[in-house]
Amino acid sequence: MTEETANTPAANTAAGPPDEETAAASGTPQAPRLPMLLEAVLSVGTDLELRATLQQIVDTAAALTEARYGALGVLDTERGTISELFTSGLDDTERQRIGHLPDGHSGMLGVLIDEPEPLRSDDLTTDPRSCGVPPGHPPMHSFLGSPIRVQKQVFGNLYLTEKRTGHFTDADMALMRVLASQAGIAIGNARLYEAARQRERWIEGAAAVTTTLLTGENAVDALMTVAEGARVLADACAGVILQPNKEGGMEIVTASTLDDPAGIVGTTIEPGSALLVQLLGGEPVFIEDSATDPRMTTHVRTRFGPSMMLPLQSGGRLIGTLALPRRRGDRPYTAADRQLASQFASQAALALVLADAQHDREQLAVYEDRDRIARDLHDLVVQRLFAAEMMLESTRRRAAAPESDELLGKAVDELDSTIQEVRTAIFTLQQPPAEVPTTFRGRVLRETRGAAAVLGFQPSVHFDGAVDTLVRDPVDRRLLAALRSALATAHRRAGVSAIEVEVDATAVLPDGRAAVRLAVADDGRDEDGSRSPTFTWQAPL
Repeated sequence: MTEETANTPAANTAAGPPDEETAAASGTPQAPRLPMLLEAVLSVGTDLELRATLQQIVDTAAALTEARYGALGVLDTERGTISELFTSGLDDTERQRIGHLPDGHSGMLGVLIDEPEPLRSDDLTTDPRSCGVPPGHPPMHSFLGSPIRVQKQVFGNLYLTEKRTGHFTDADMALMRVLASQAGIAIGNARLYEAARQRERWIEGAAAVTTTLLTGENAVDALMTVAEGARVLADACAGVILQPNKEGGMEIVTASTLDDPAGIVGTTIEPGSALLVQLLGGEPVFIEDSATDPRMTTHVRTRFGPSMMLPLQSGGRLIGTLALPRRRGDRPYTAADRQLASQFASQAALALVLADAQHDREQLAVYEDRDRIARDLHDLVVQRLFAAEMMLESTRRRAAAPESDELLGKAVDELDSTIQEVRTAIFTLQQPPAEVPTTFRGRVLRETRGAAAVLGFQPSVHFDGAVDTLVRDPVDRRLLAALRSALATAHRRAGVSAIEVEVDATAVLPDGRAAVRLAVADDGRDEDGSRSPTFTWQAPL
């Protein structure tokens, strides 16, 4: 048989299919594994959730190549390290024994990061490139690694160790290349889906915060709304608002945290620090580890790790800074996280400015309405009352009977008193509305002053004990509601000309517990003519 005959297709066909060793040497996947490869290619990427896709890839690769252990390391392109590691073949006990997983700075993982090409080793224990294996890691000998590229950019690396039947072959490497190529497509799709969902969440969150701010919340609640919304969207452990203080520094005025916020509110960044210069200049600050970054000087920095500090500014006006720290050891913020959070901060700042402007417009409308009511009272009501008083006075002088003179005199006195009260009301309306009192004592007095406009006289109020210190939420709200109800009831009684209100924070319940007691007494009469009983309400402190 000549050489040409030996090389004809017929001769090759007669020789039969290549055996397993030949296929392995040539890098061709063996026929029994082709259906598994096809099934894996079809299944990878069926889940658009990125983390589920990554776990599916590493599990599939380990099963295809008969590897005991597998891992997929996601690269942080900014730092050149592994930011997340998905594993296969390790149980919970082995994970705890390993402790901290490698970050890719050294060993075979580091080689694959520095040189993103397929890598194979038959024995890691003798390979000089192998180092940095965690002490608790199970024994490993054979190794196979391959980069995963997404649109020509290395997304991460796939690692397989301990082939159950010996060493990894060229056929295993071919399987790895095919799977890595398909994994790149699946990861690209999952990343696009994840980015779209993340952007949608931030947009919806920003819209919800804006809507809430424009419903008329006060300044403190508005800042808390921004801090809470940003904390949830950024998956941070705290949302913090800082504002410039009189000393030239910045102070934490609002904090939304999952844990105890004690010690956070009131923390100050002192003037002169490099961090403060950036924040007051409206520049965002991104920190890898708050506990170790030399720019962080506050005592609360030890609680936190990665952090974003974003200016809240609109139209050149700096409202404050939004800080979003994560716990120490949590994953760092990505470039997409930073961009979306910065856009949220810009929109939140604009919403705060708009809410403040809306509040000013509402206040102006209140002032204008009060001024109009005052003018109407002065021009119409007072003038008519005064004319009626003059007519009665003239009639009184012409009246002959002493009884008529007395009755007309009383009517004139009543009209004169009414005119004085209306003039007082006009003066009050022309003054700016008083701010809502912050103390409990102030809120009680505000309720009684409001009732005086309806009753025609000012109820007397007496306090016993340190009411501002002892009476707290929700008892204070319940007591104020009971006071309003008692004053309204007294107004409906006949002949009420005096009301006495007493708030006693030194009261004691029958079981010995400290309590606050409210007593409201008036001089009116019930329908049957009897004196009205004293209204009493009490609650434990």
